Amino acid sequence: MIPALCLEQLRAPIRQCLVRTCIQSLLFLGLVAAIGLGLNLVFLAAYLVCVCCSLQSSAVQTKHRHPCCITWTAVAAGLVCCAAVGVGFYGNSEANDGVYQLIYSLDNANHTFSGIDVLVSGTTQKMKVDLEQHLARLSEIFATRGDYLQTLKFMQQMAGNIIVQLAGVPVWTEVTEELTELVNQTGYVEYYRWLSYLLLFVLDLVLCLLACLGLAKSSRCLLASVLCCGVVALLLSWTSLAADTAAAVGTGDFCAAPDAFILNITEGQLRTEVTRYYLYCSQSASSPFQQALTIFQRSLTTMHIQVTGLLQFAVPLFPTAEKDLLRIQLLLNSSESSLHQLMAMLDCRGLHKDYLDALTGICYDGLEGLLYLGLFSLLAALTFSTMICMGPGAWKHCATRDRDYDDIDDDPFNPQARRIAAHNPPRGQLRSFCSYSSGLGSQTSLQPPAQTISNAPVSEYMNQALLFGGNPRYENVPLIGRGSPPPTYSPSMRATYLSVADEHLRHYGNEFPA
Repeated sequence: MIPALCLEQLRAPIRQCLVRTCIQSLLFLGLVAAIGLGLNLVFLAAYLVCVCCSLQSSAVQTKHRHPCCITWTAVAAGLVCCAAVGVGFYGNSEANDGVYQLIYSLDNANHTFSGIDVLVSGTTQKMKVDLEQHLARLSEIFATRGDYLQTLKFMQQMAGNIIVQLAGVPVWTEVTEELTELVNQTGYVEYYRWLSYLLLFVLDLVLCLLACLGLAKSSRCLLASVLCCGVVALLLSWTSLAADTAAAVGTGDFCAAPDAFILNITEGQLRTEVTRYYLYCSQSASSPFQQALTIFQRSLTTMHIQVTGLLQFAVPLFPTAEKDLLRIQLLLNSSESSLHQLMAMLDCRGLHKDYLDALTGICYDGLEGLLYLGLFSLLAALTFSTMICMGPGAWKHCATRDRDYDDIDDDPFNPQARRIAAHNPPRGQLRSFCSYSSGLGSQTSLQPPAQTISNAPVSEYMNQALLFGGNPRYENVPLIGRGSPPPTYSPSMRATYLSVADEHLRHYGNEFPA
């Protein structure tokens, strides 16, 4: 047979091999996600190069169809982004609930283990130190009575039996320390994981809103900023996908066979029968501590009987022994109370419930949350890939709109032209489009009025337009004083024009006599 030391030396390399295999599997999953990110970036780069190198097929298509396609693509990307963030919020909440349920269950189990250690150490201390002191004083008092001394030795043997049985109860100090460290590290990591995903959700929503705002305002600066941040968000999405996939696979491996995993982990620290008792907790299975606890209880009962007999028969003969006997009785009563508490804590039902709660938290809520977070990462990567793909088209659309506005600056219906007219100061002088000699035909002797006089109707009209419309408009300005070439008139229009000119001459002639 192989010695136990050799078996332990063989188990250590096996555990190290299992750990290395697990780490290699997780690294392989991370490598797969990195390959996916690389392929995504290569596809985006190829697409952007093709778009930038392609020629404009038709100006009509660019003006009418392309902006519509960009708009609907942006709407679809925004909806997918909102759906992704919603899925991510749900998954993050589920994962957080599962992890904190695991932490709560581990805390309960840790409290149970600590309580067992306290009860065992306290009872052992009472039997070894406190009871021995009282028995030593009683031996001095009963030195002349051999039968009483024999009773005291019998009580000492019962106390020794109790100590031996308590020594068979596992010491959970090492397990408690490991669980405490695990709980602290898990809580620390989970807090920052939850907060990181929350910030990632906010970043994705802000980028989607800025992208829509940039398209609405045709702001190339805003679009460039969103595209740069979109590349960063794409990298973060693939990174979170790799982390979620690795965590989900590792958790799934544990949840596929949690009992075997715990048996392997605790093989060198606990007896296999003890571990199986708490893992399965079947009604037909007997407790591995049943015999020890039974001997403990019988020993206490026997000691109670002996102390009661000494109080009844020895105290009348040795009154000084009453104090020590009463203290021994109190010690036995407290030890019996500790025995009942120890029996309740060593029962498998409490720890098994904590074990099932921990499995429920990590294998149901936690694993479900990780899967939803992986779906969020995929949808976010799809959203930002789409945003990056439509970036050149949106940029060209903004440039086309600016060029169209620059080409029609003189159009009064152009918003940009109206903005320019609003910011420009009003013209100081407006030349008449023709001389009065050419406009009035036979009235060659008439001299044109002063410039201030001829500009009065135009200035009055422009003031009214500025007051009611906000911008000066020239569509309805009378032809007199308008700085534009003369149009071709029909006879009726010429007659109307001459009559208007006569009225102006009479008006200004009366107001400004020669």
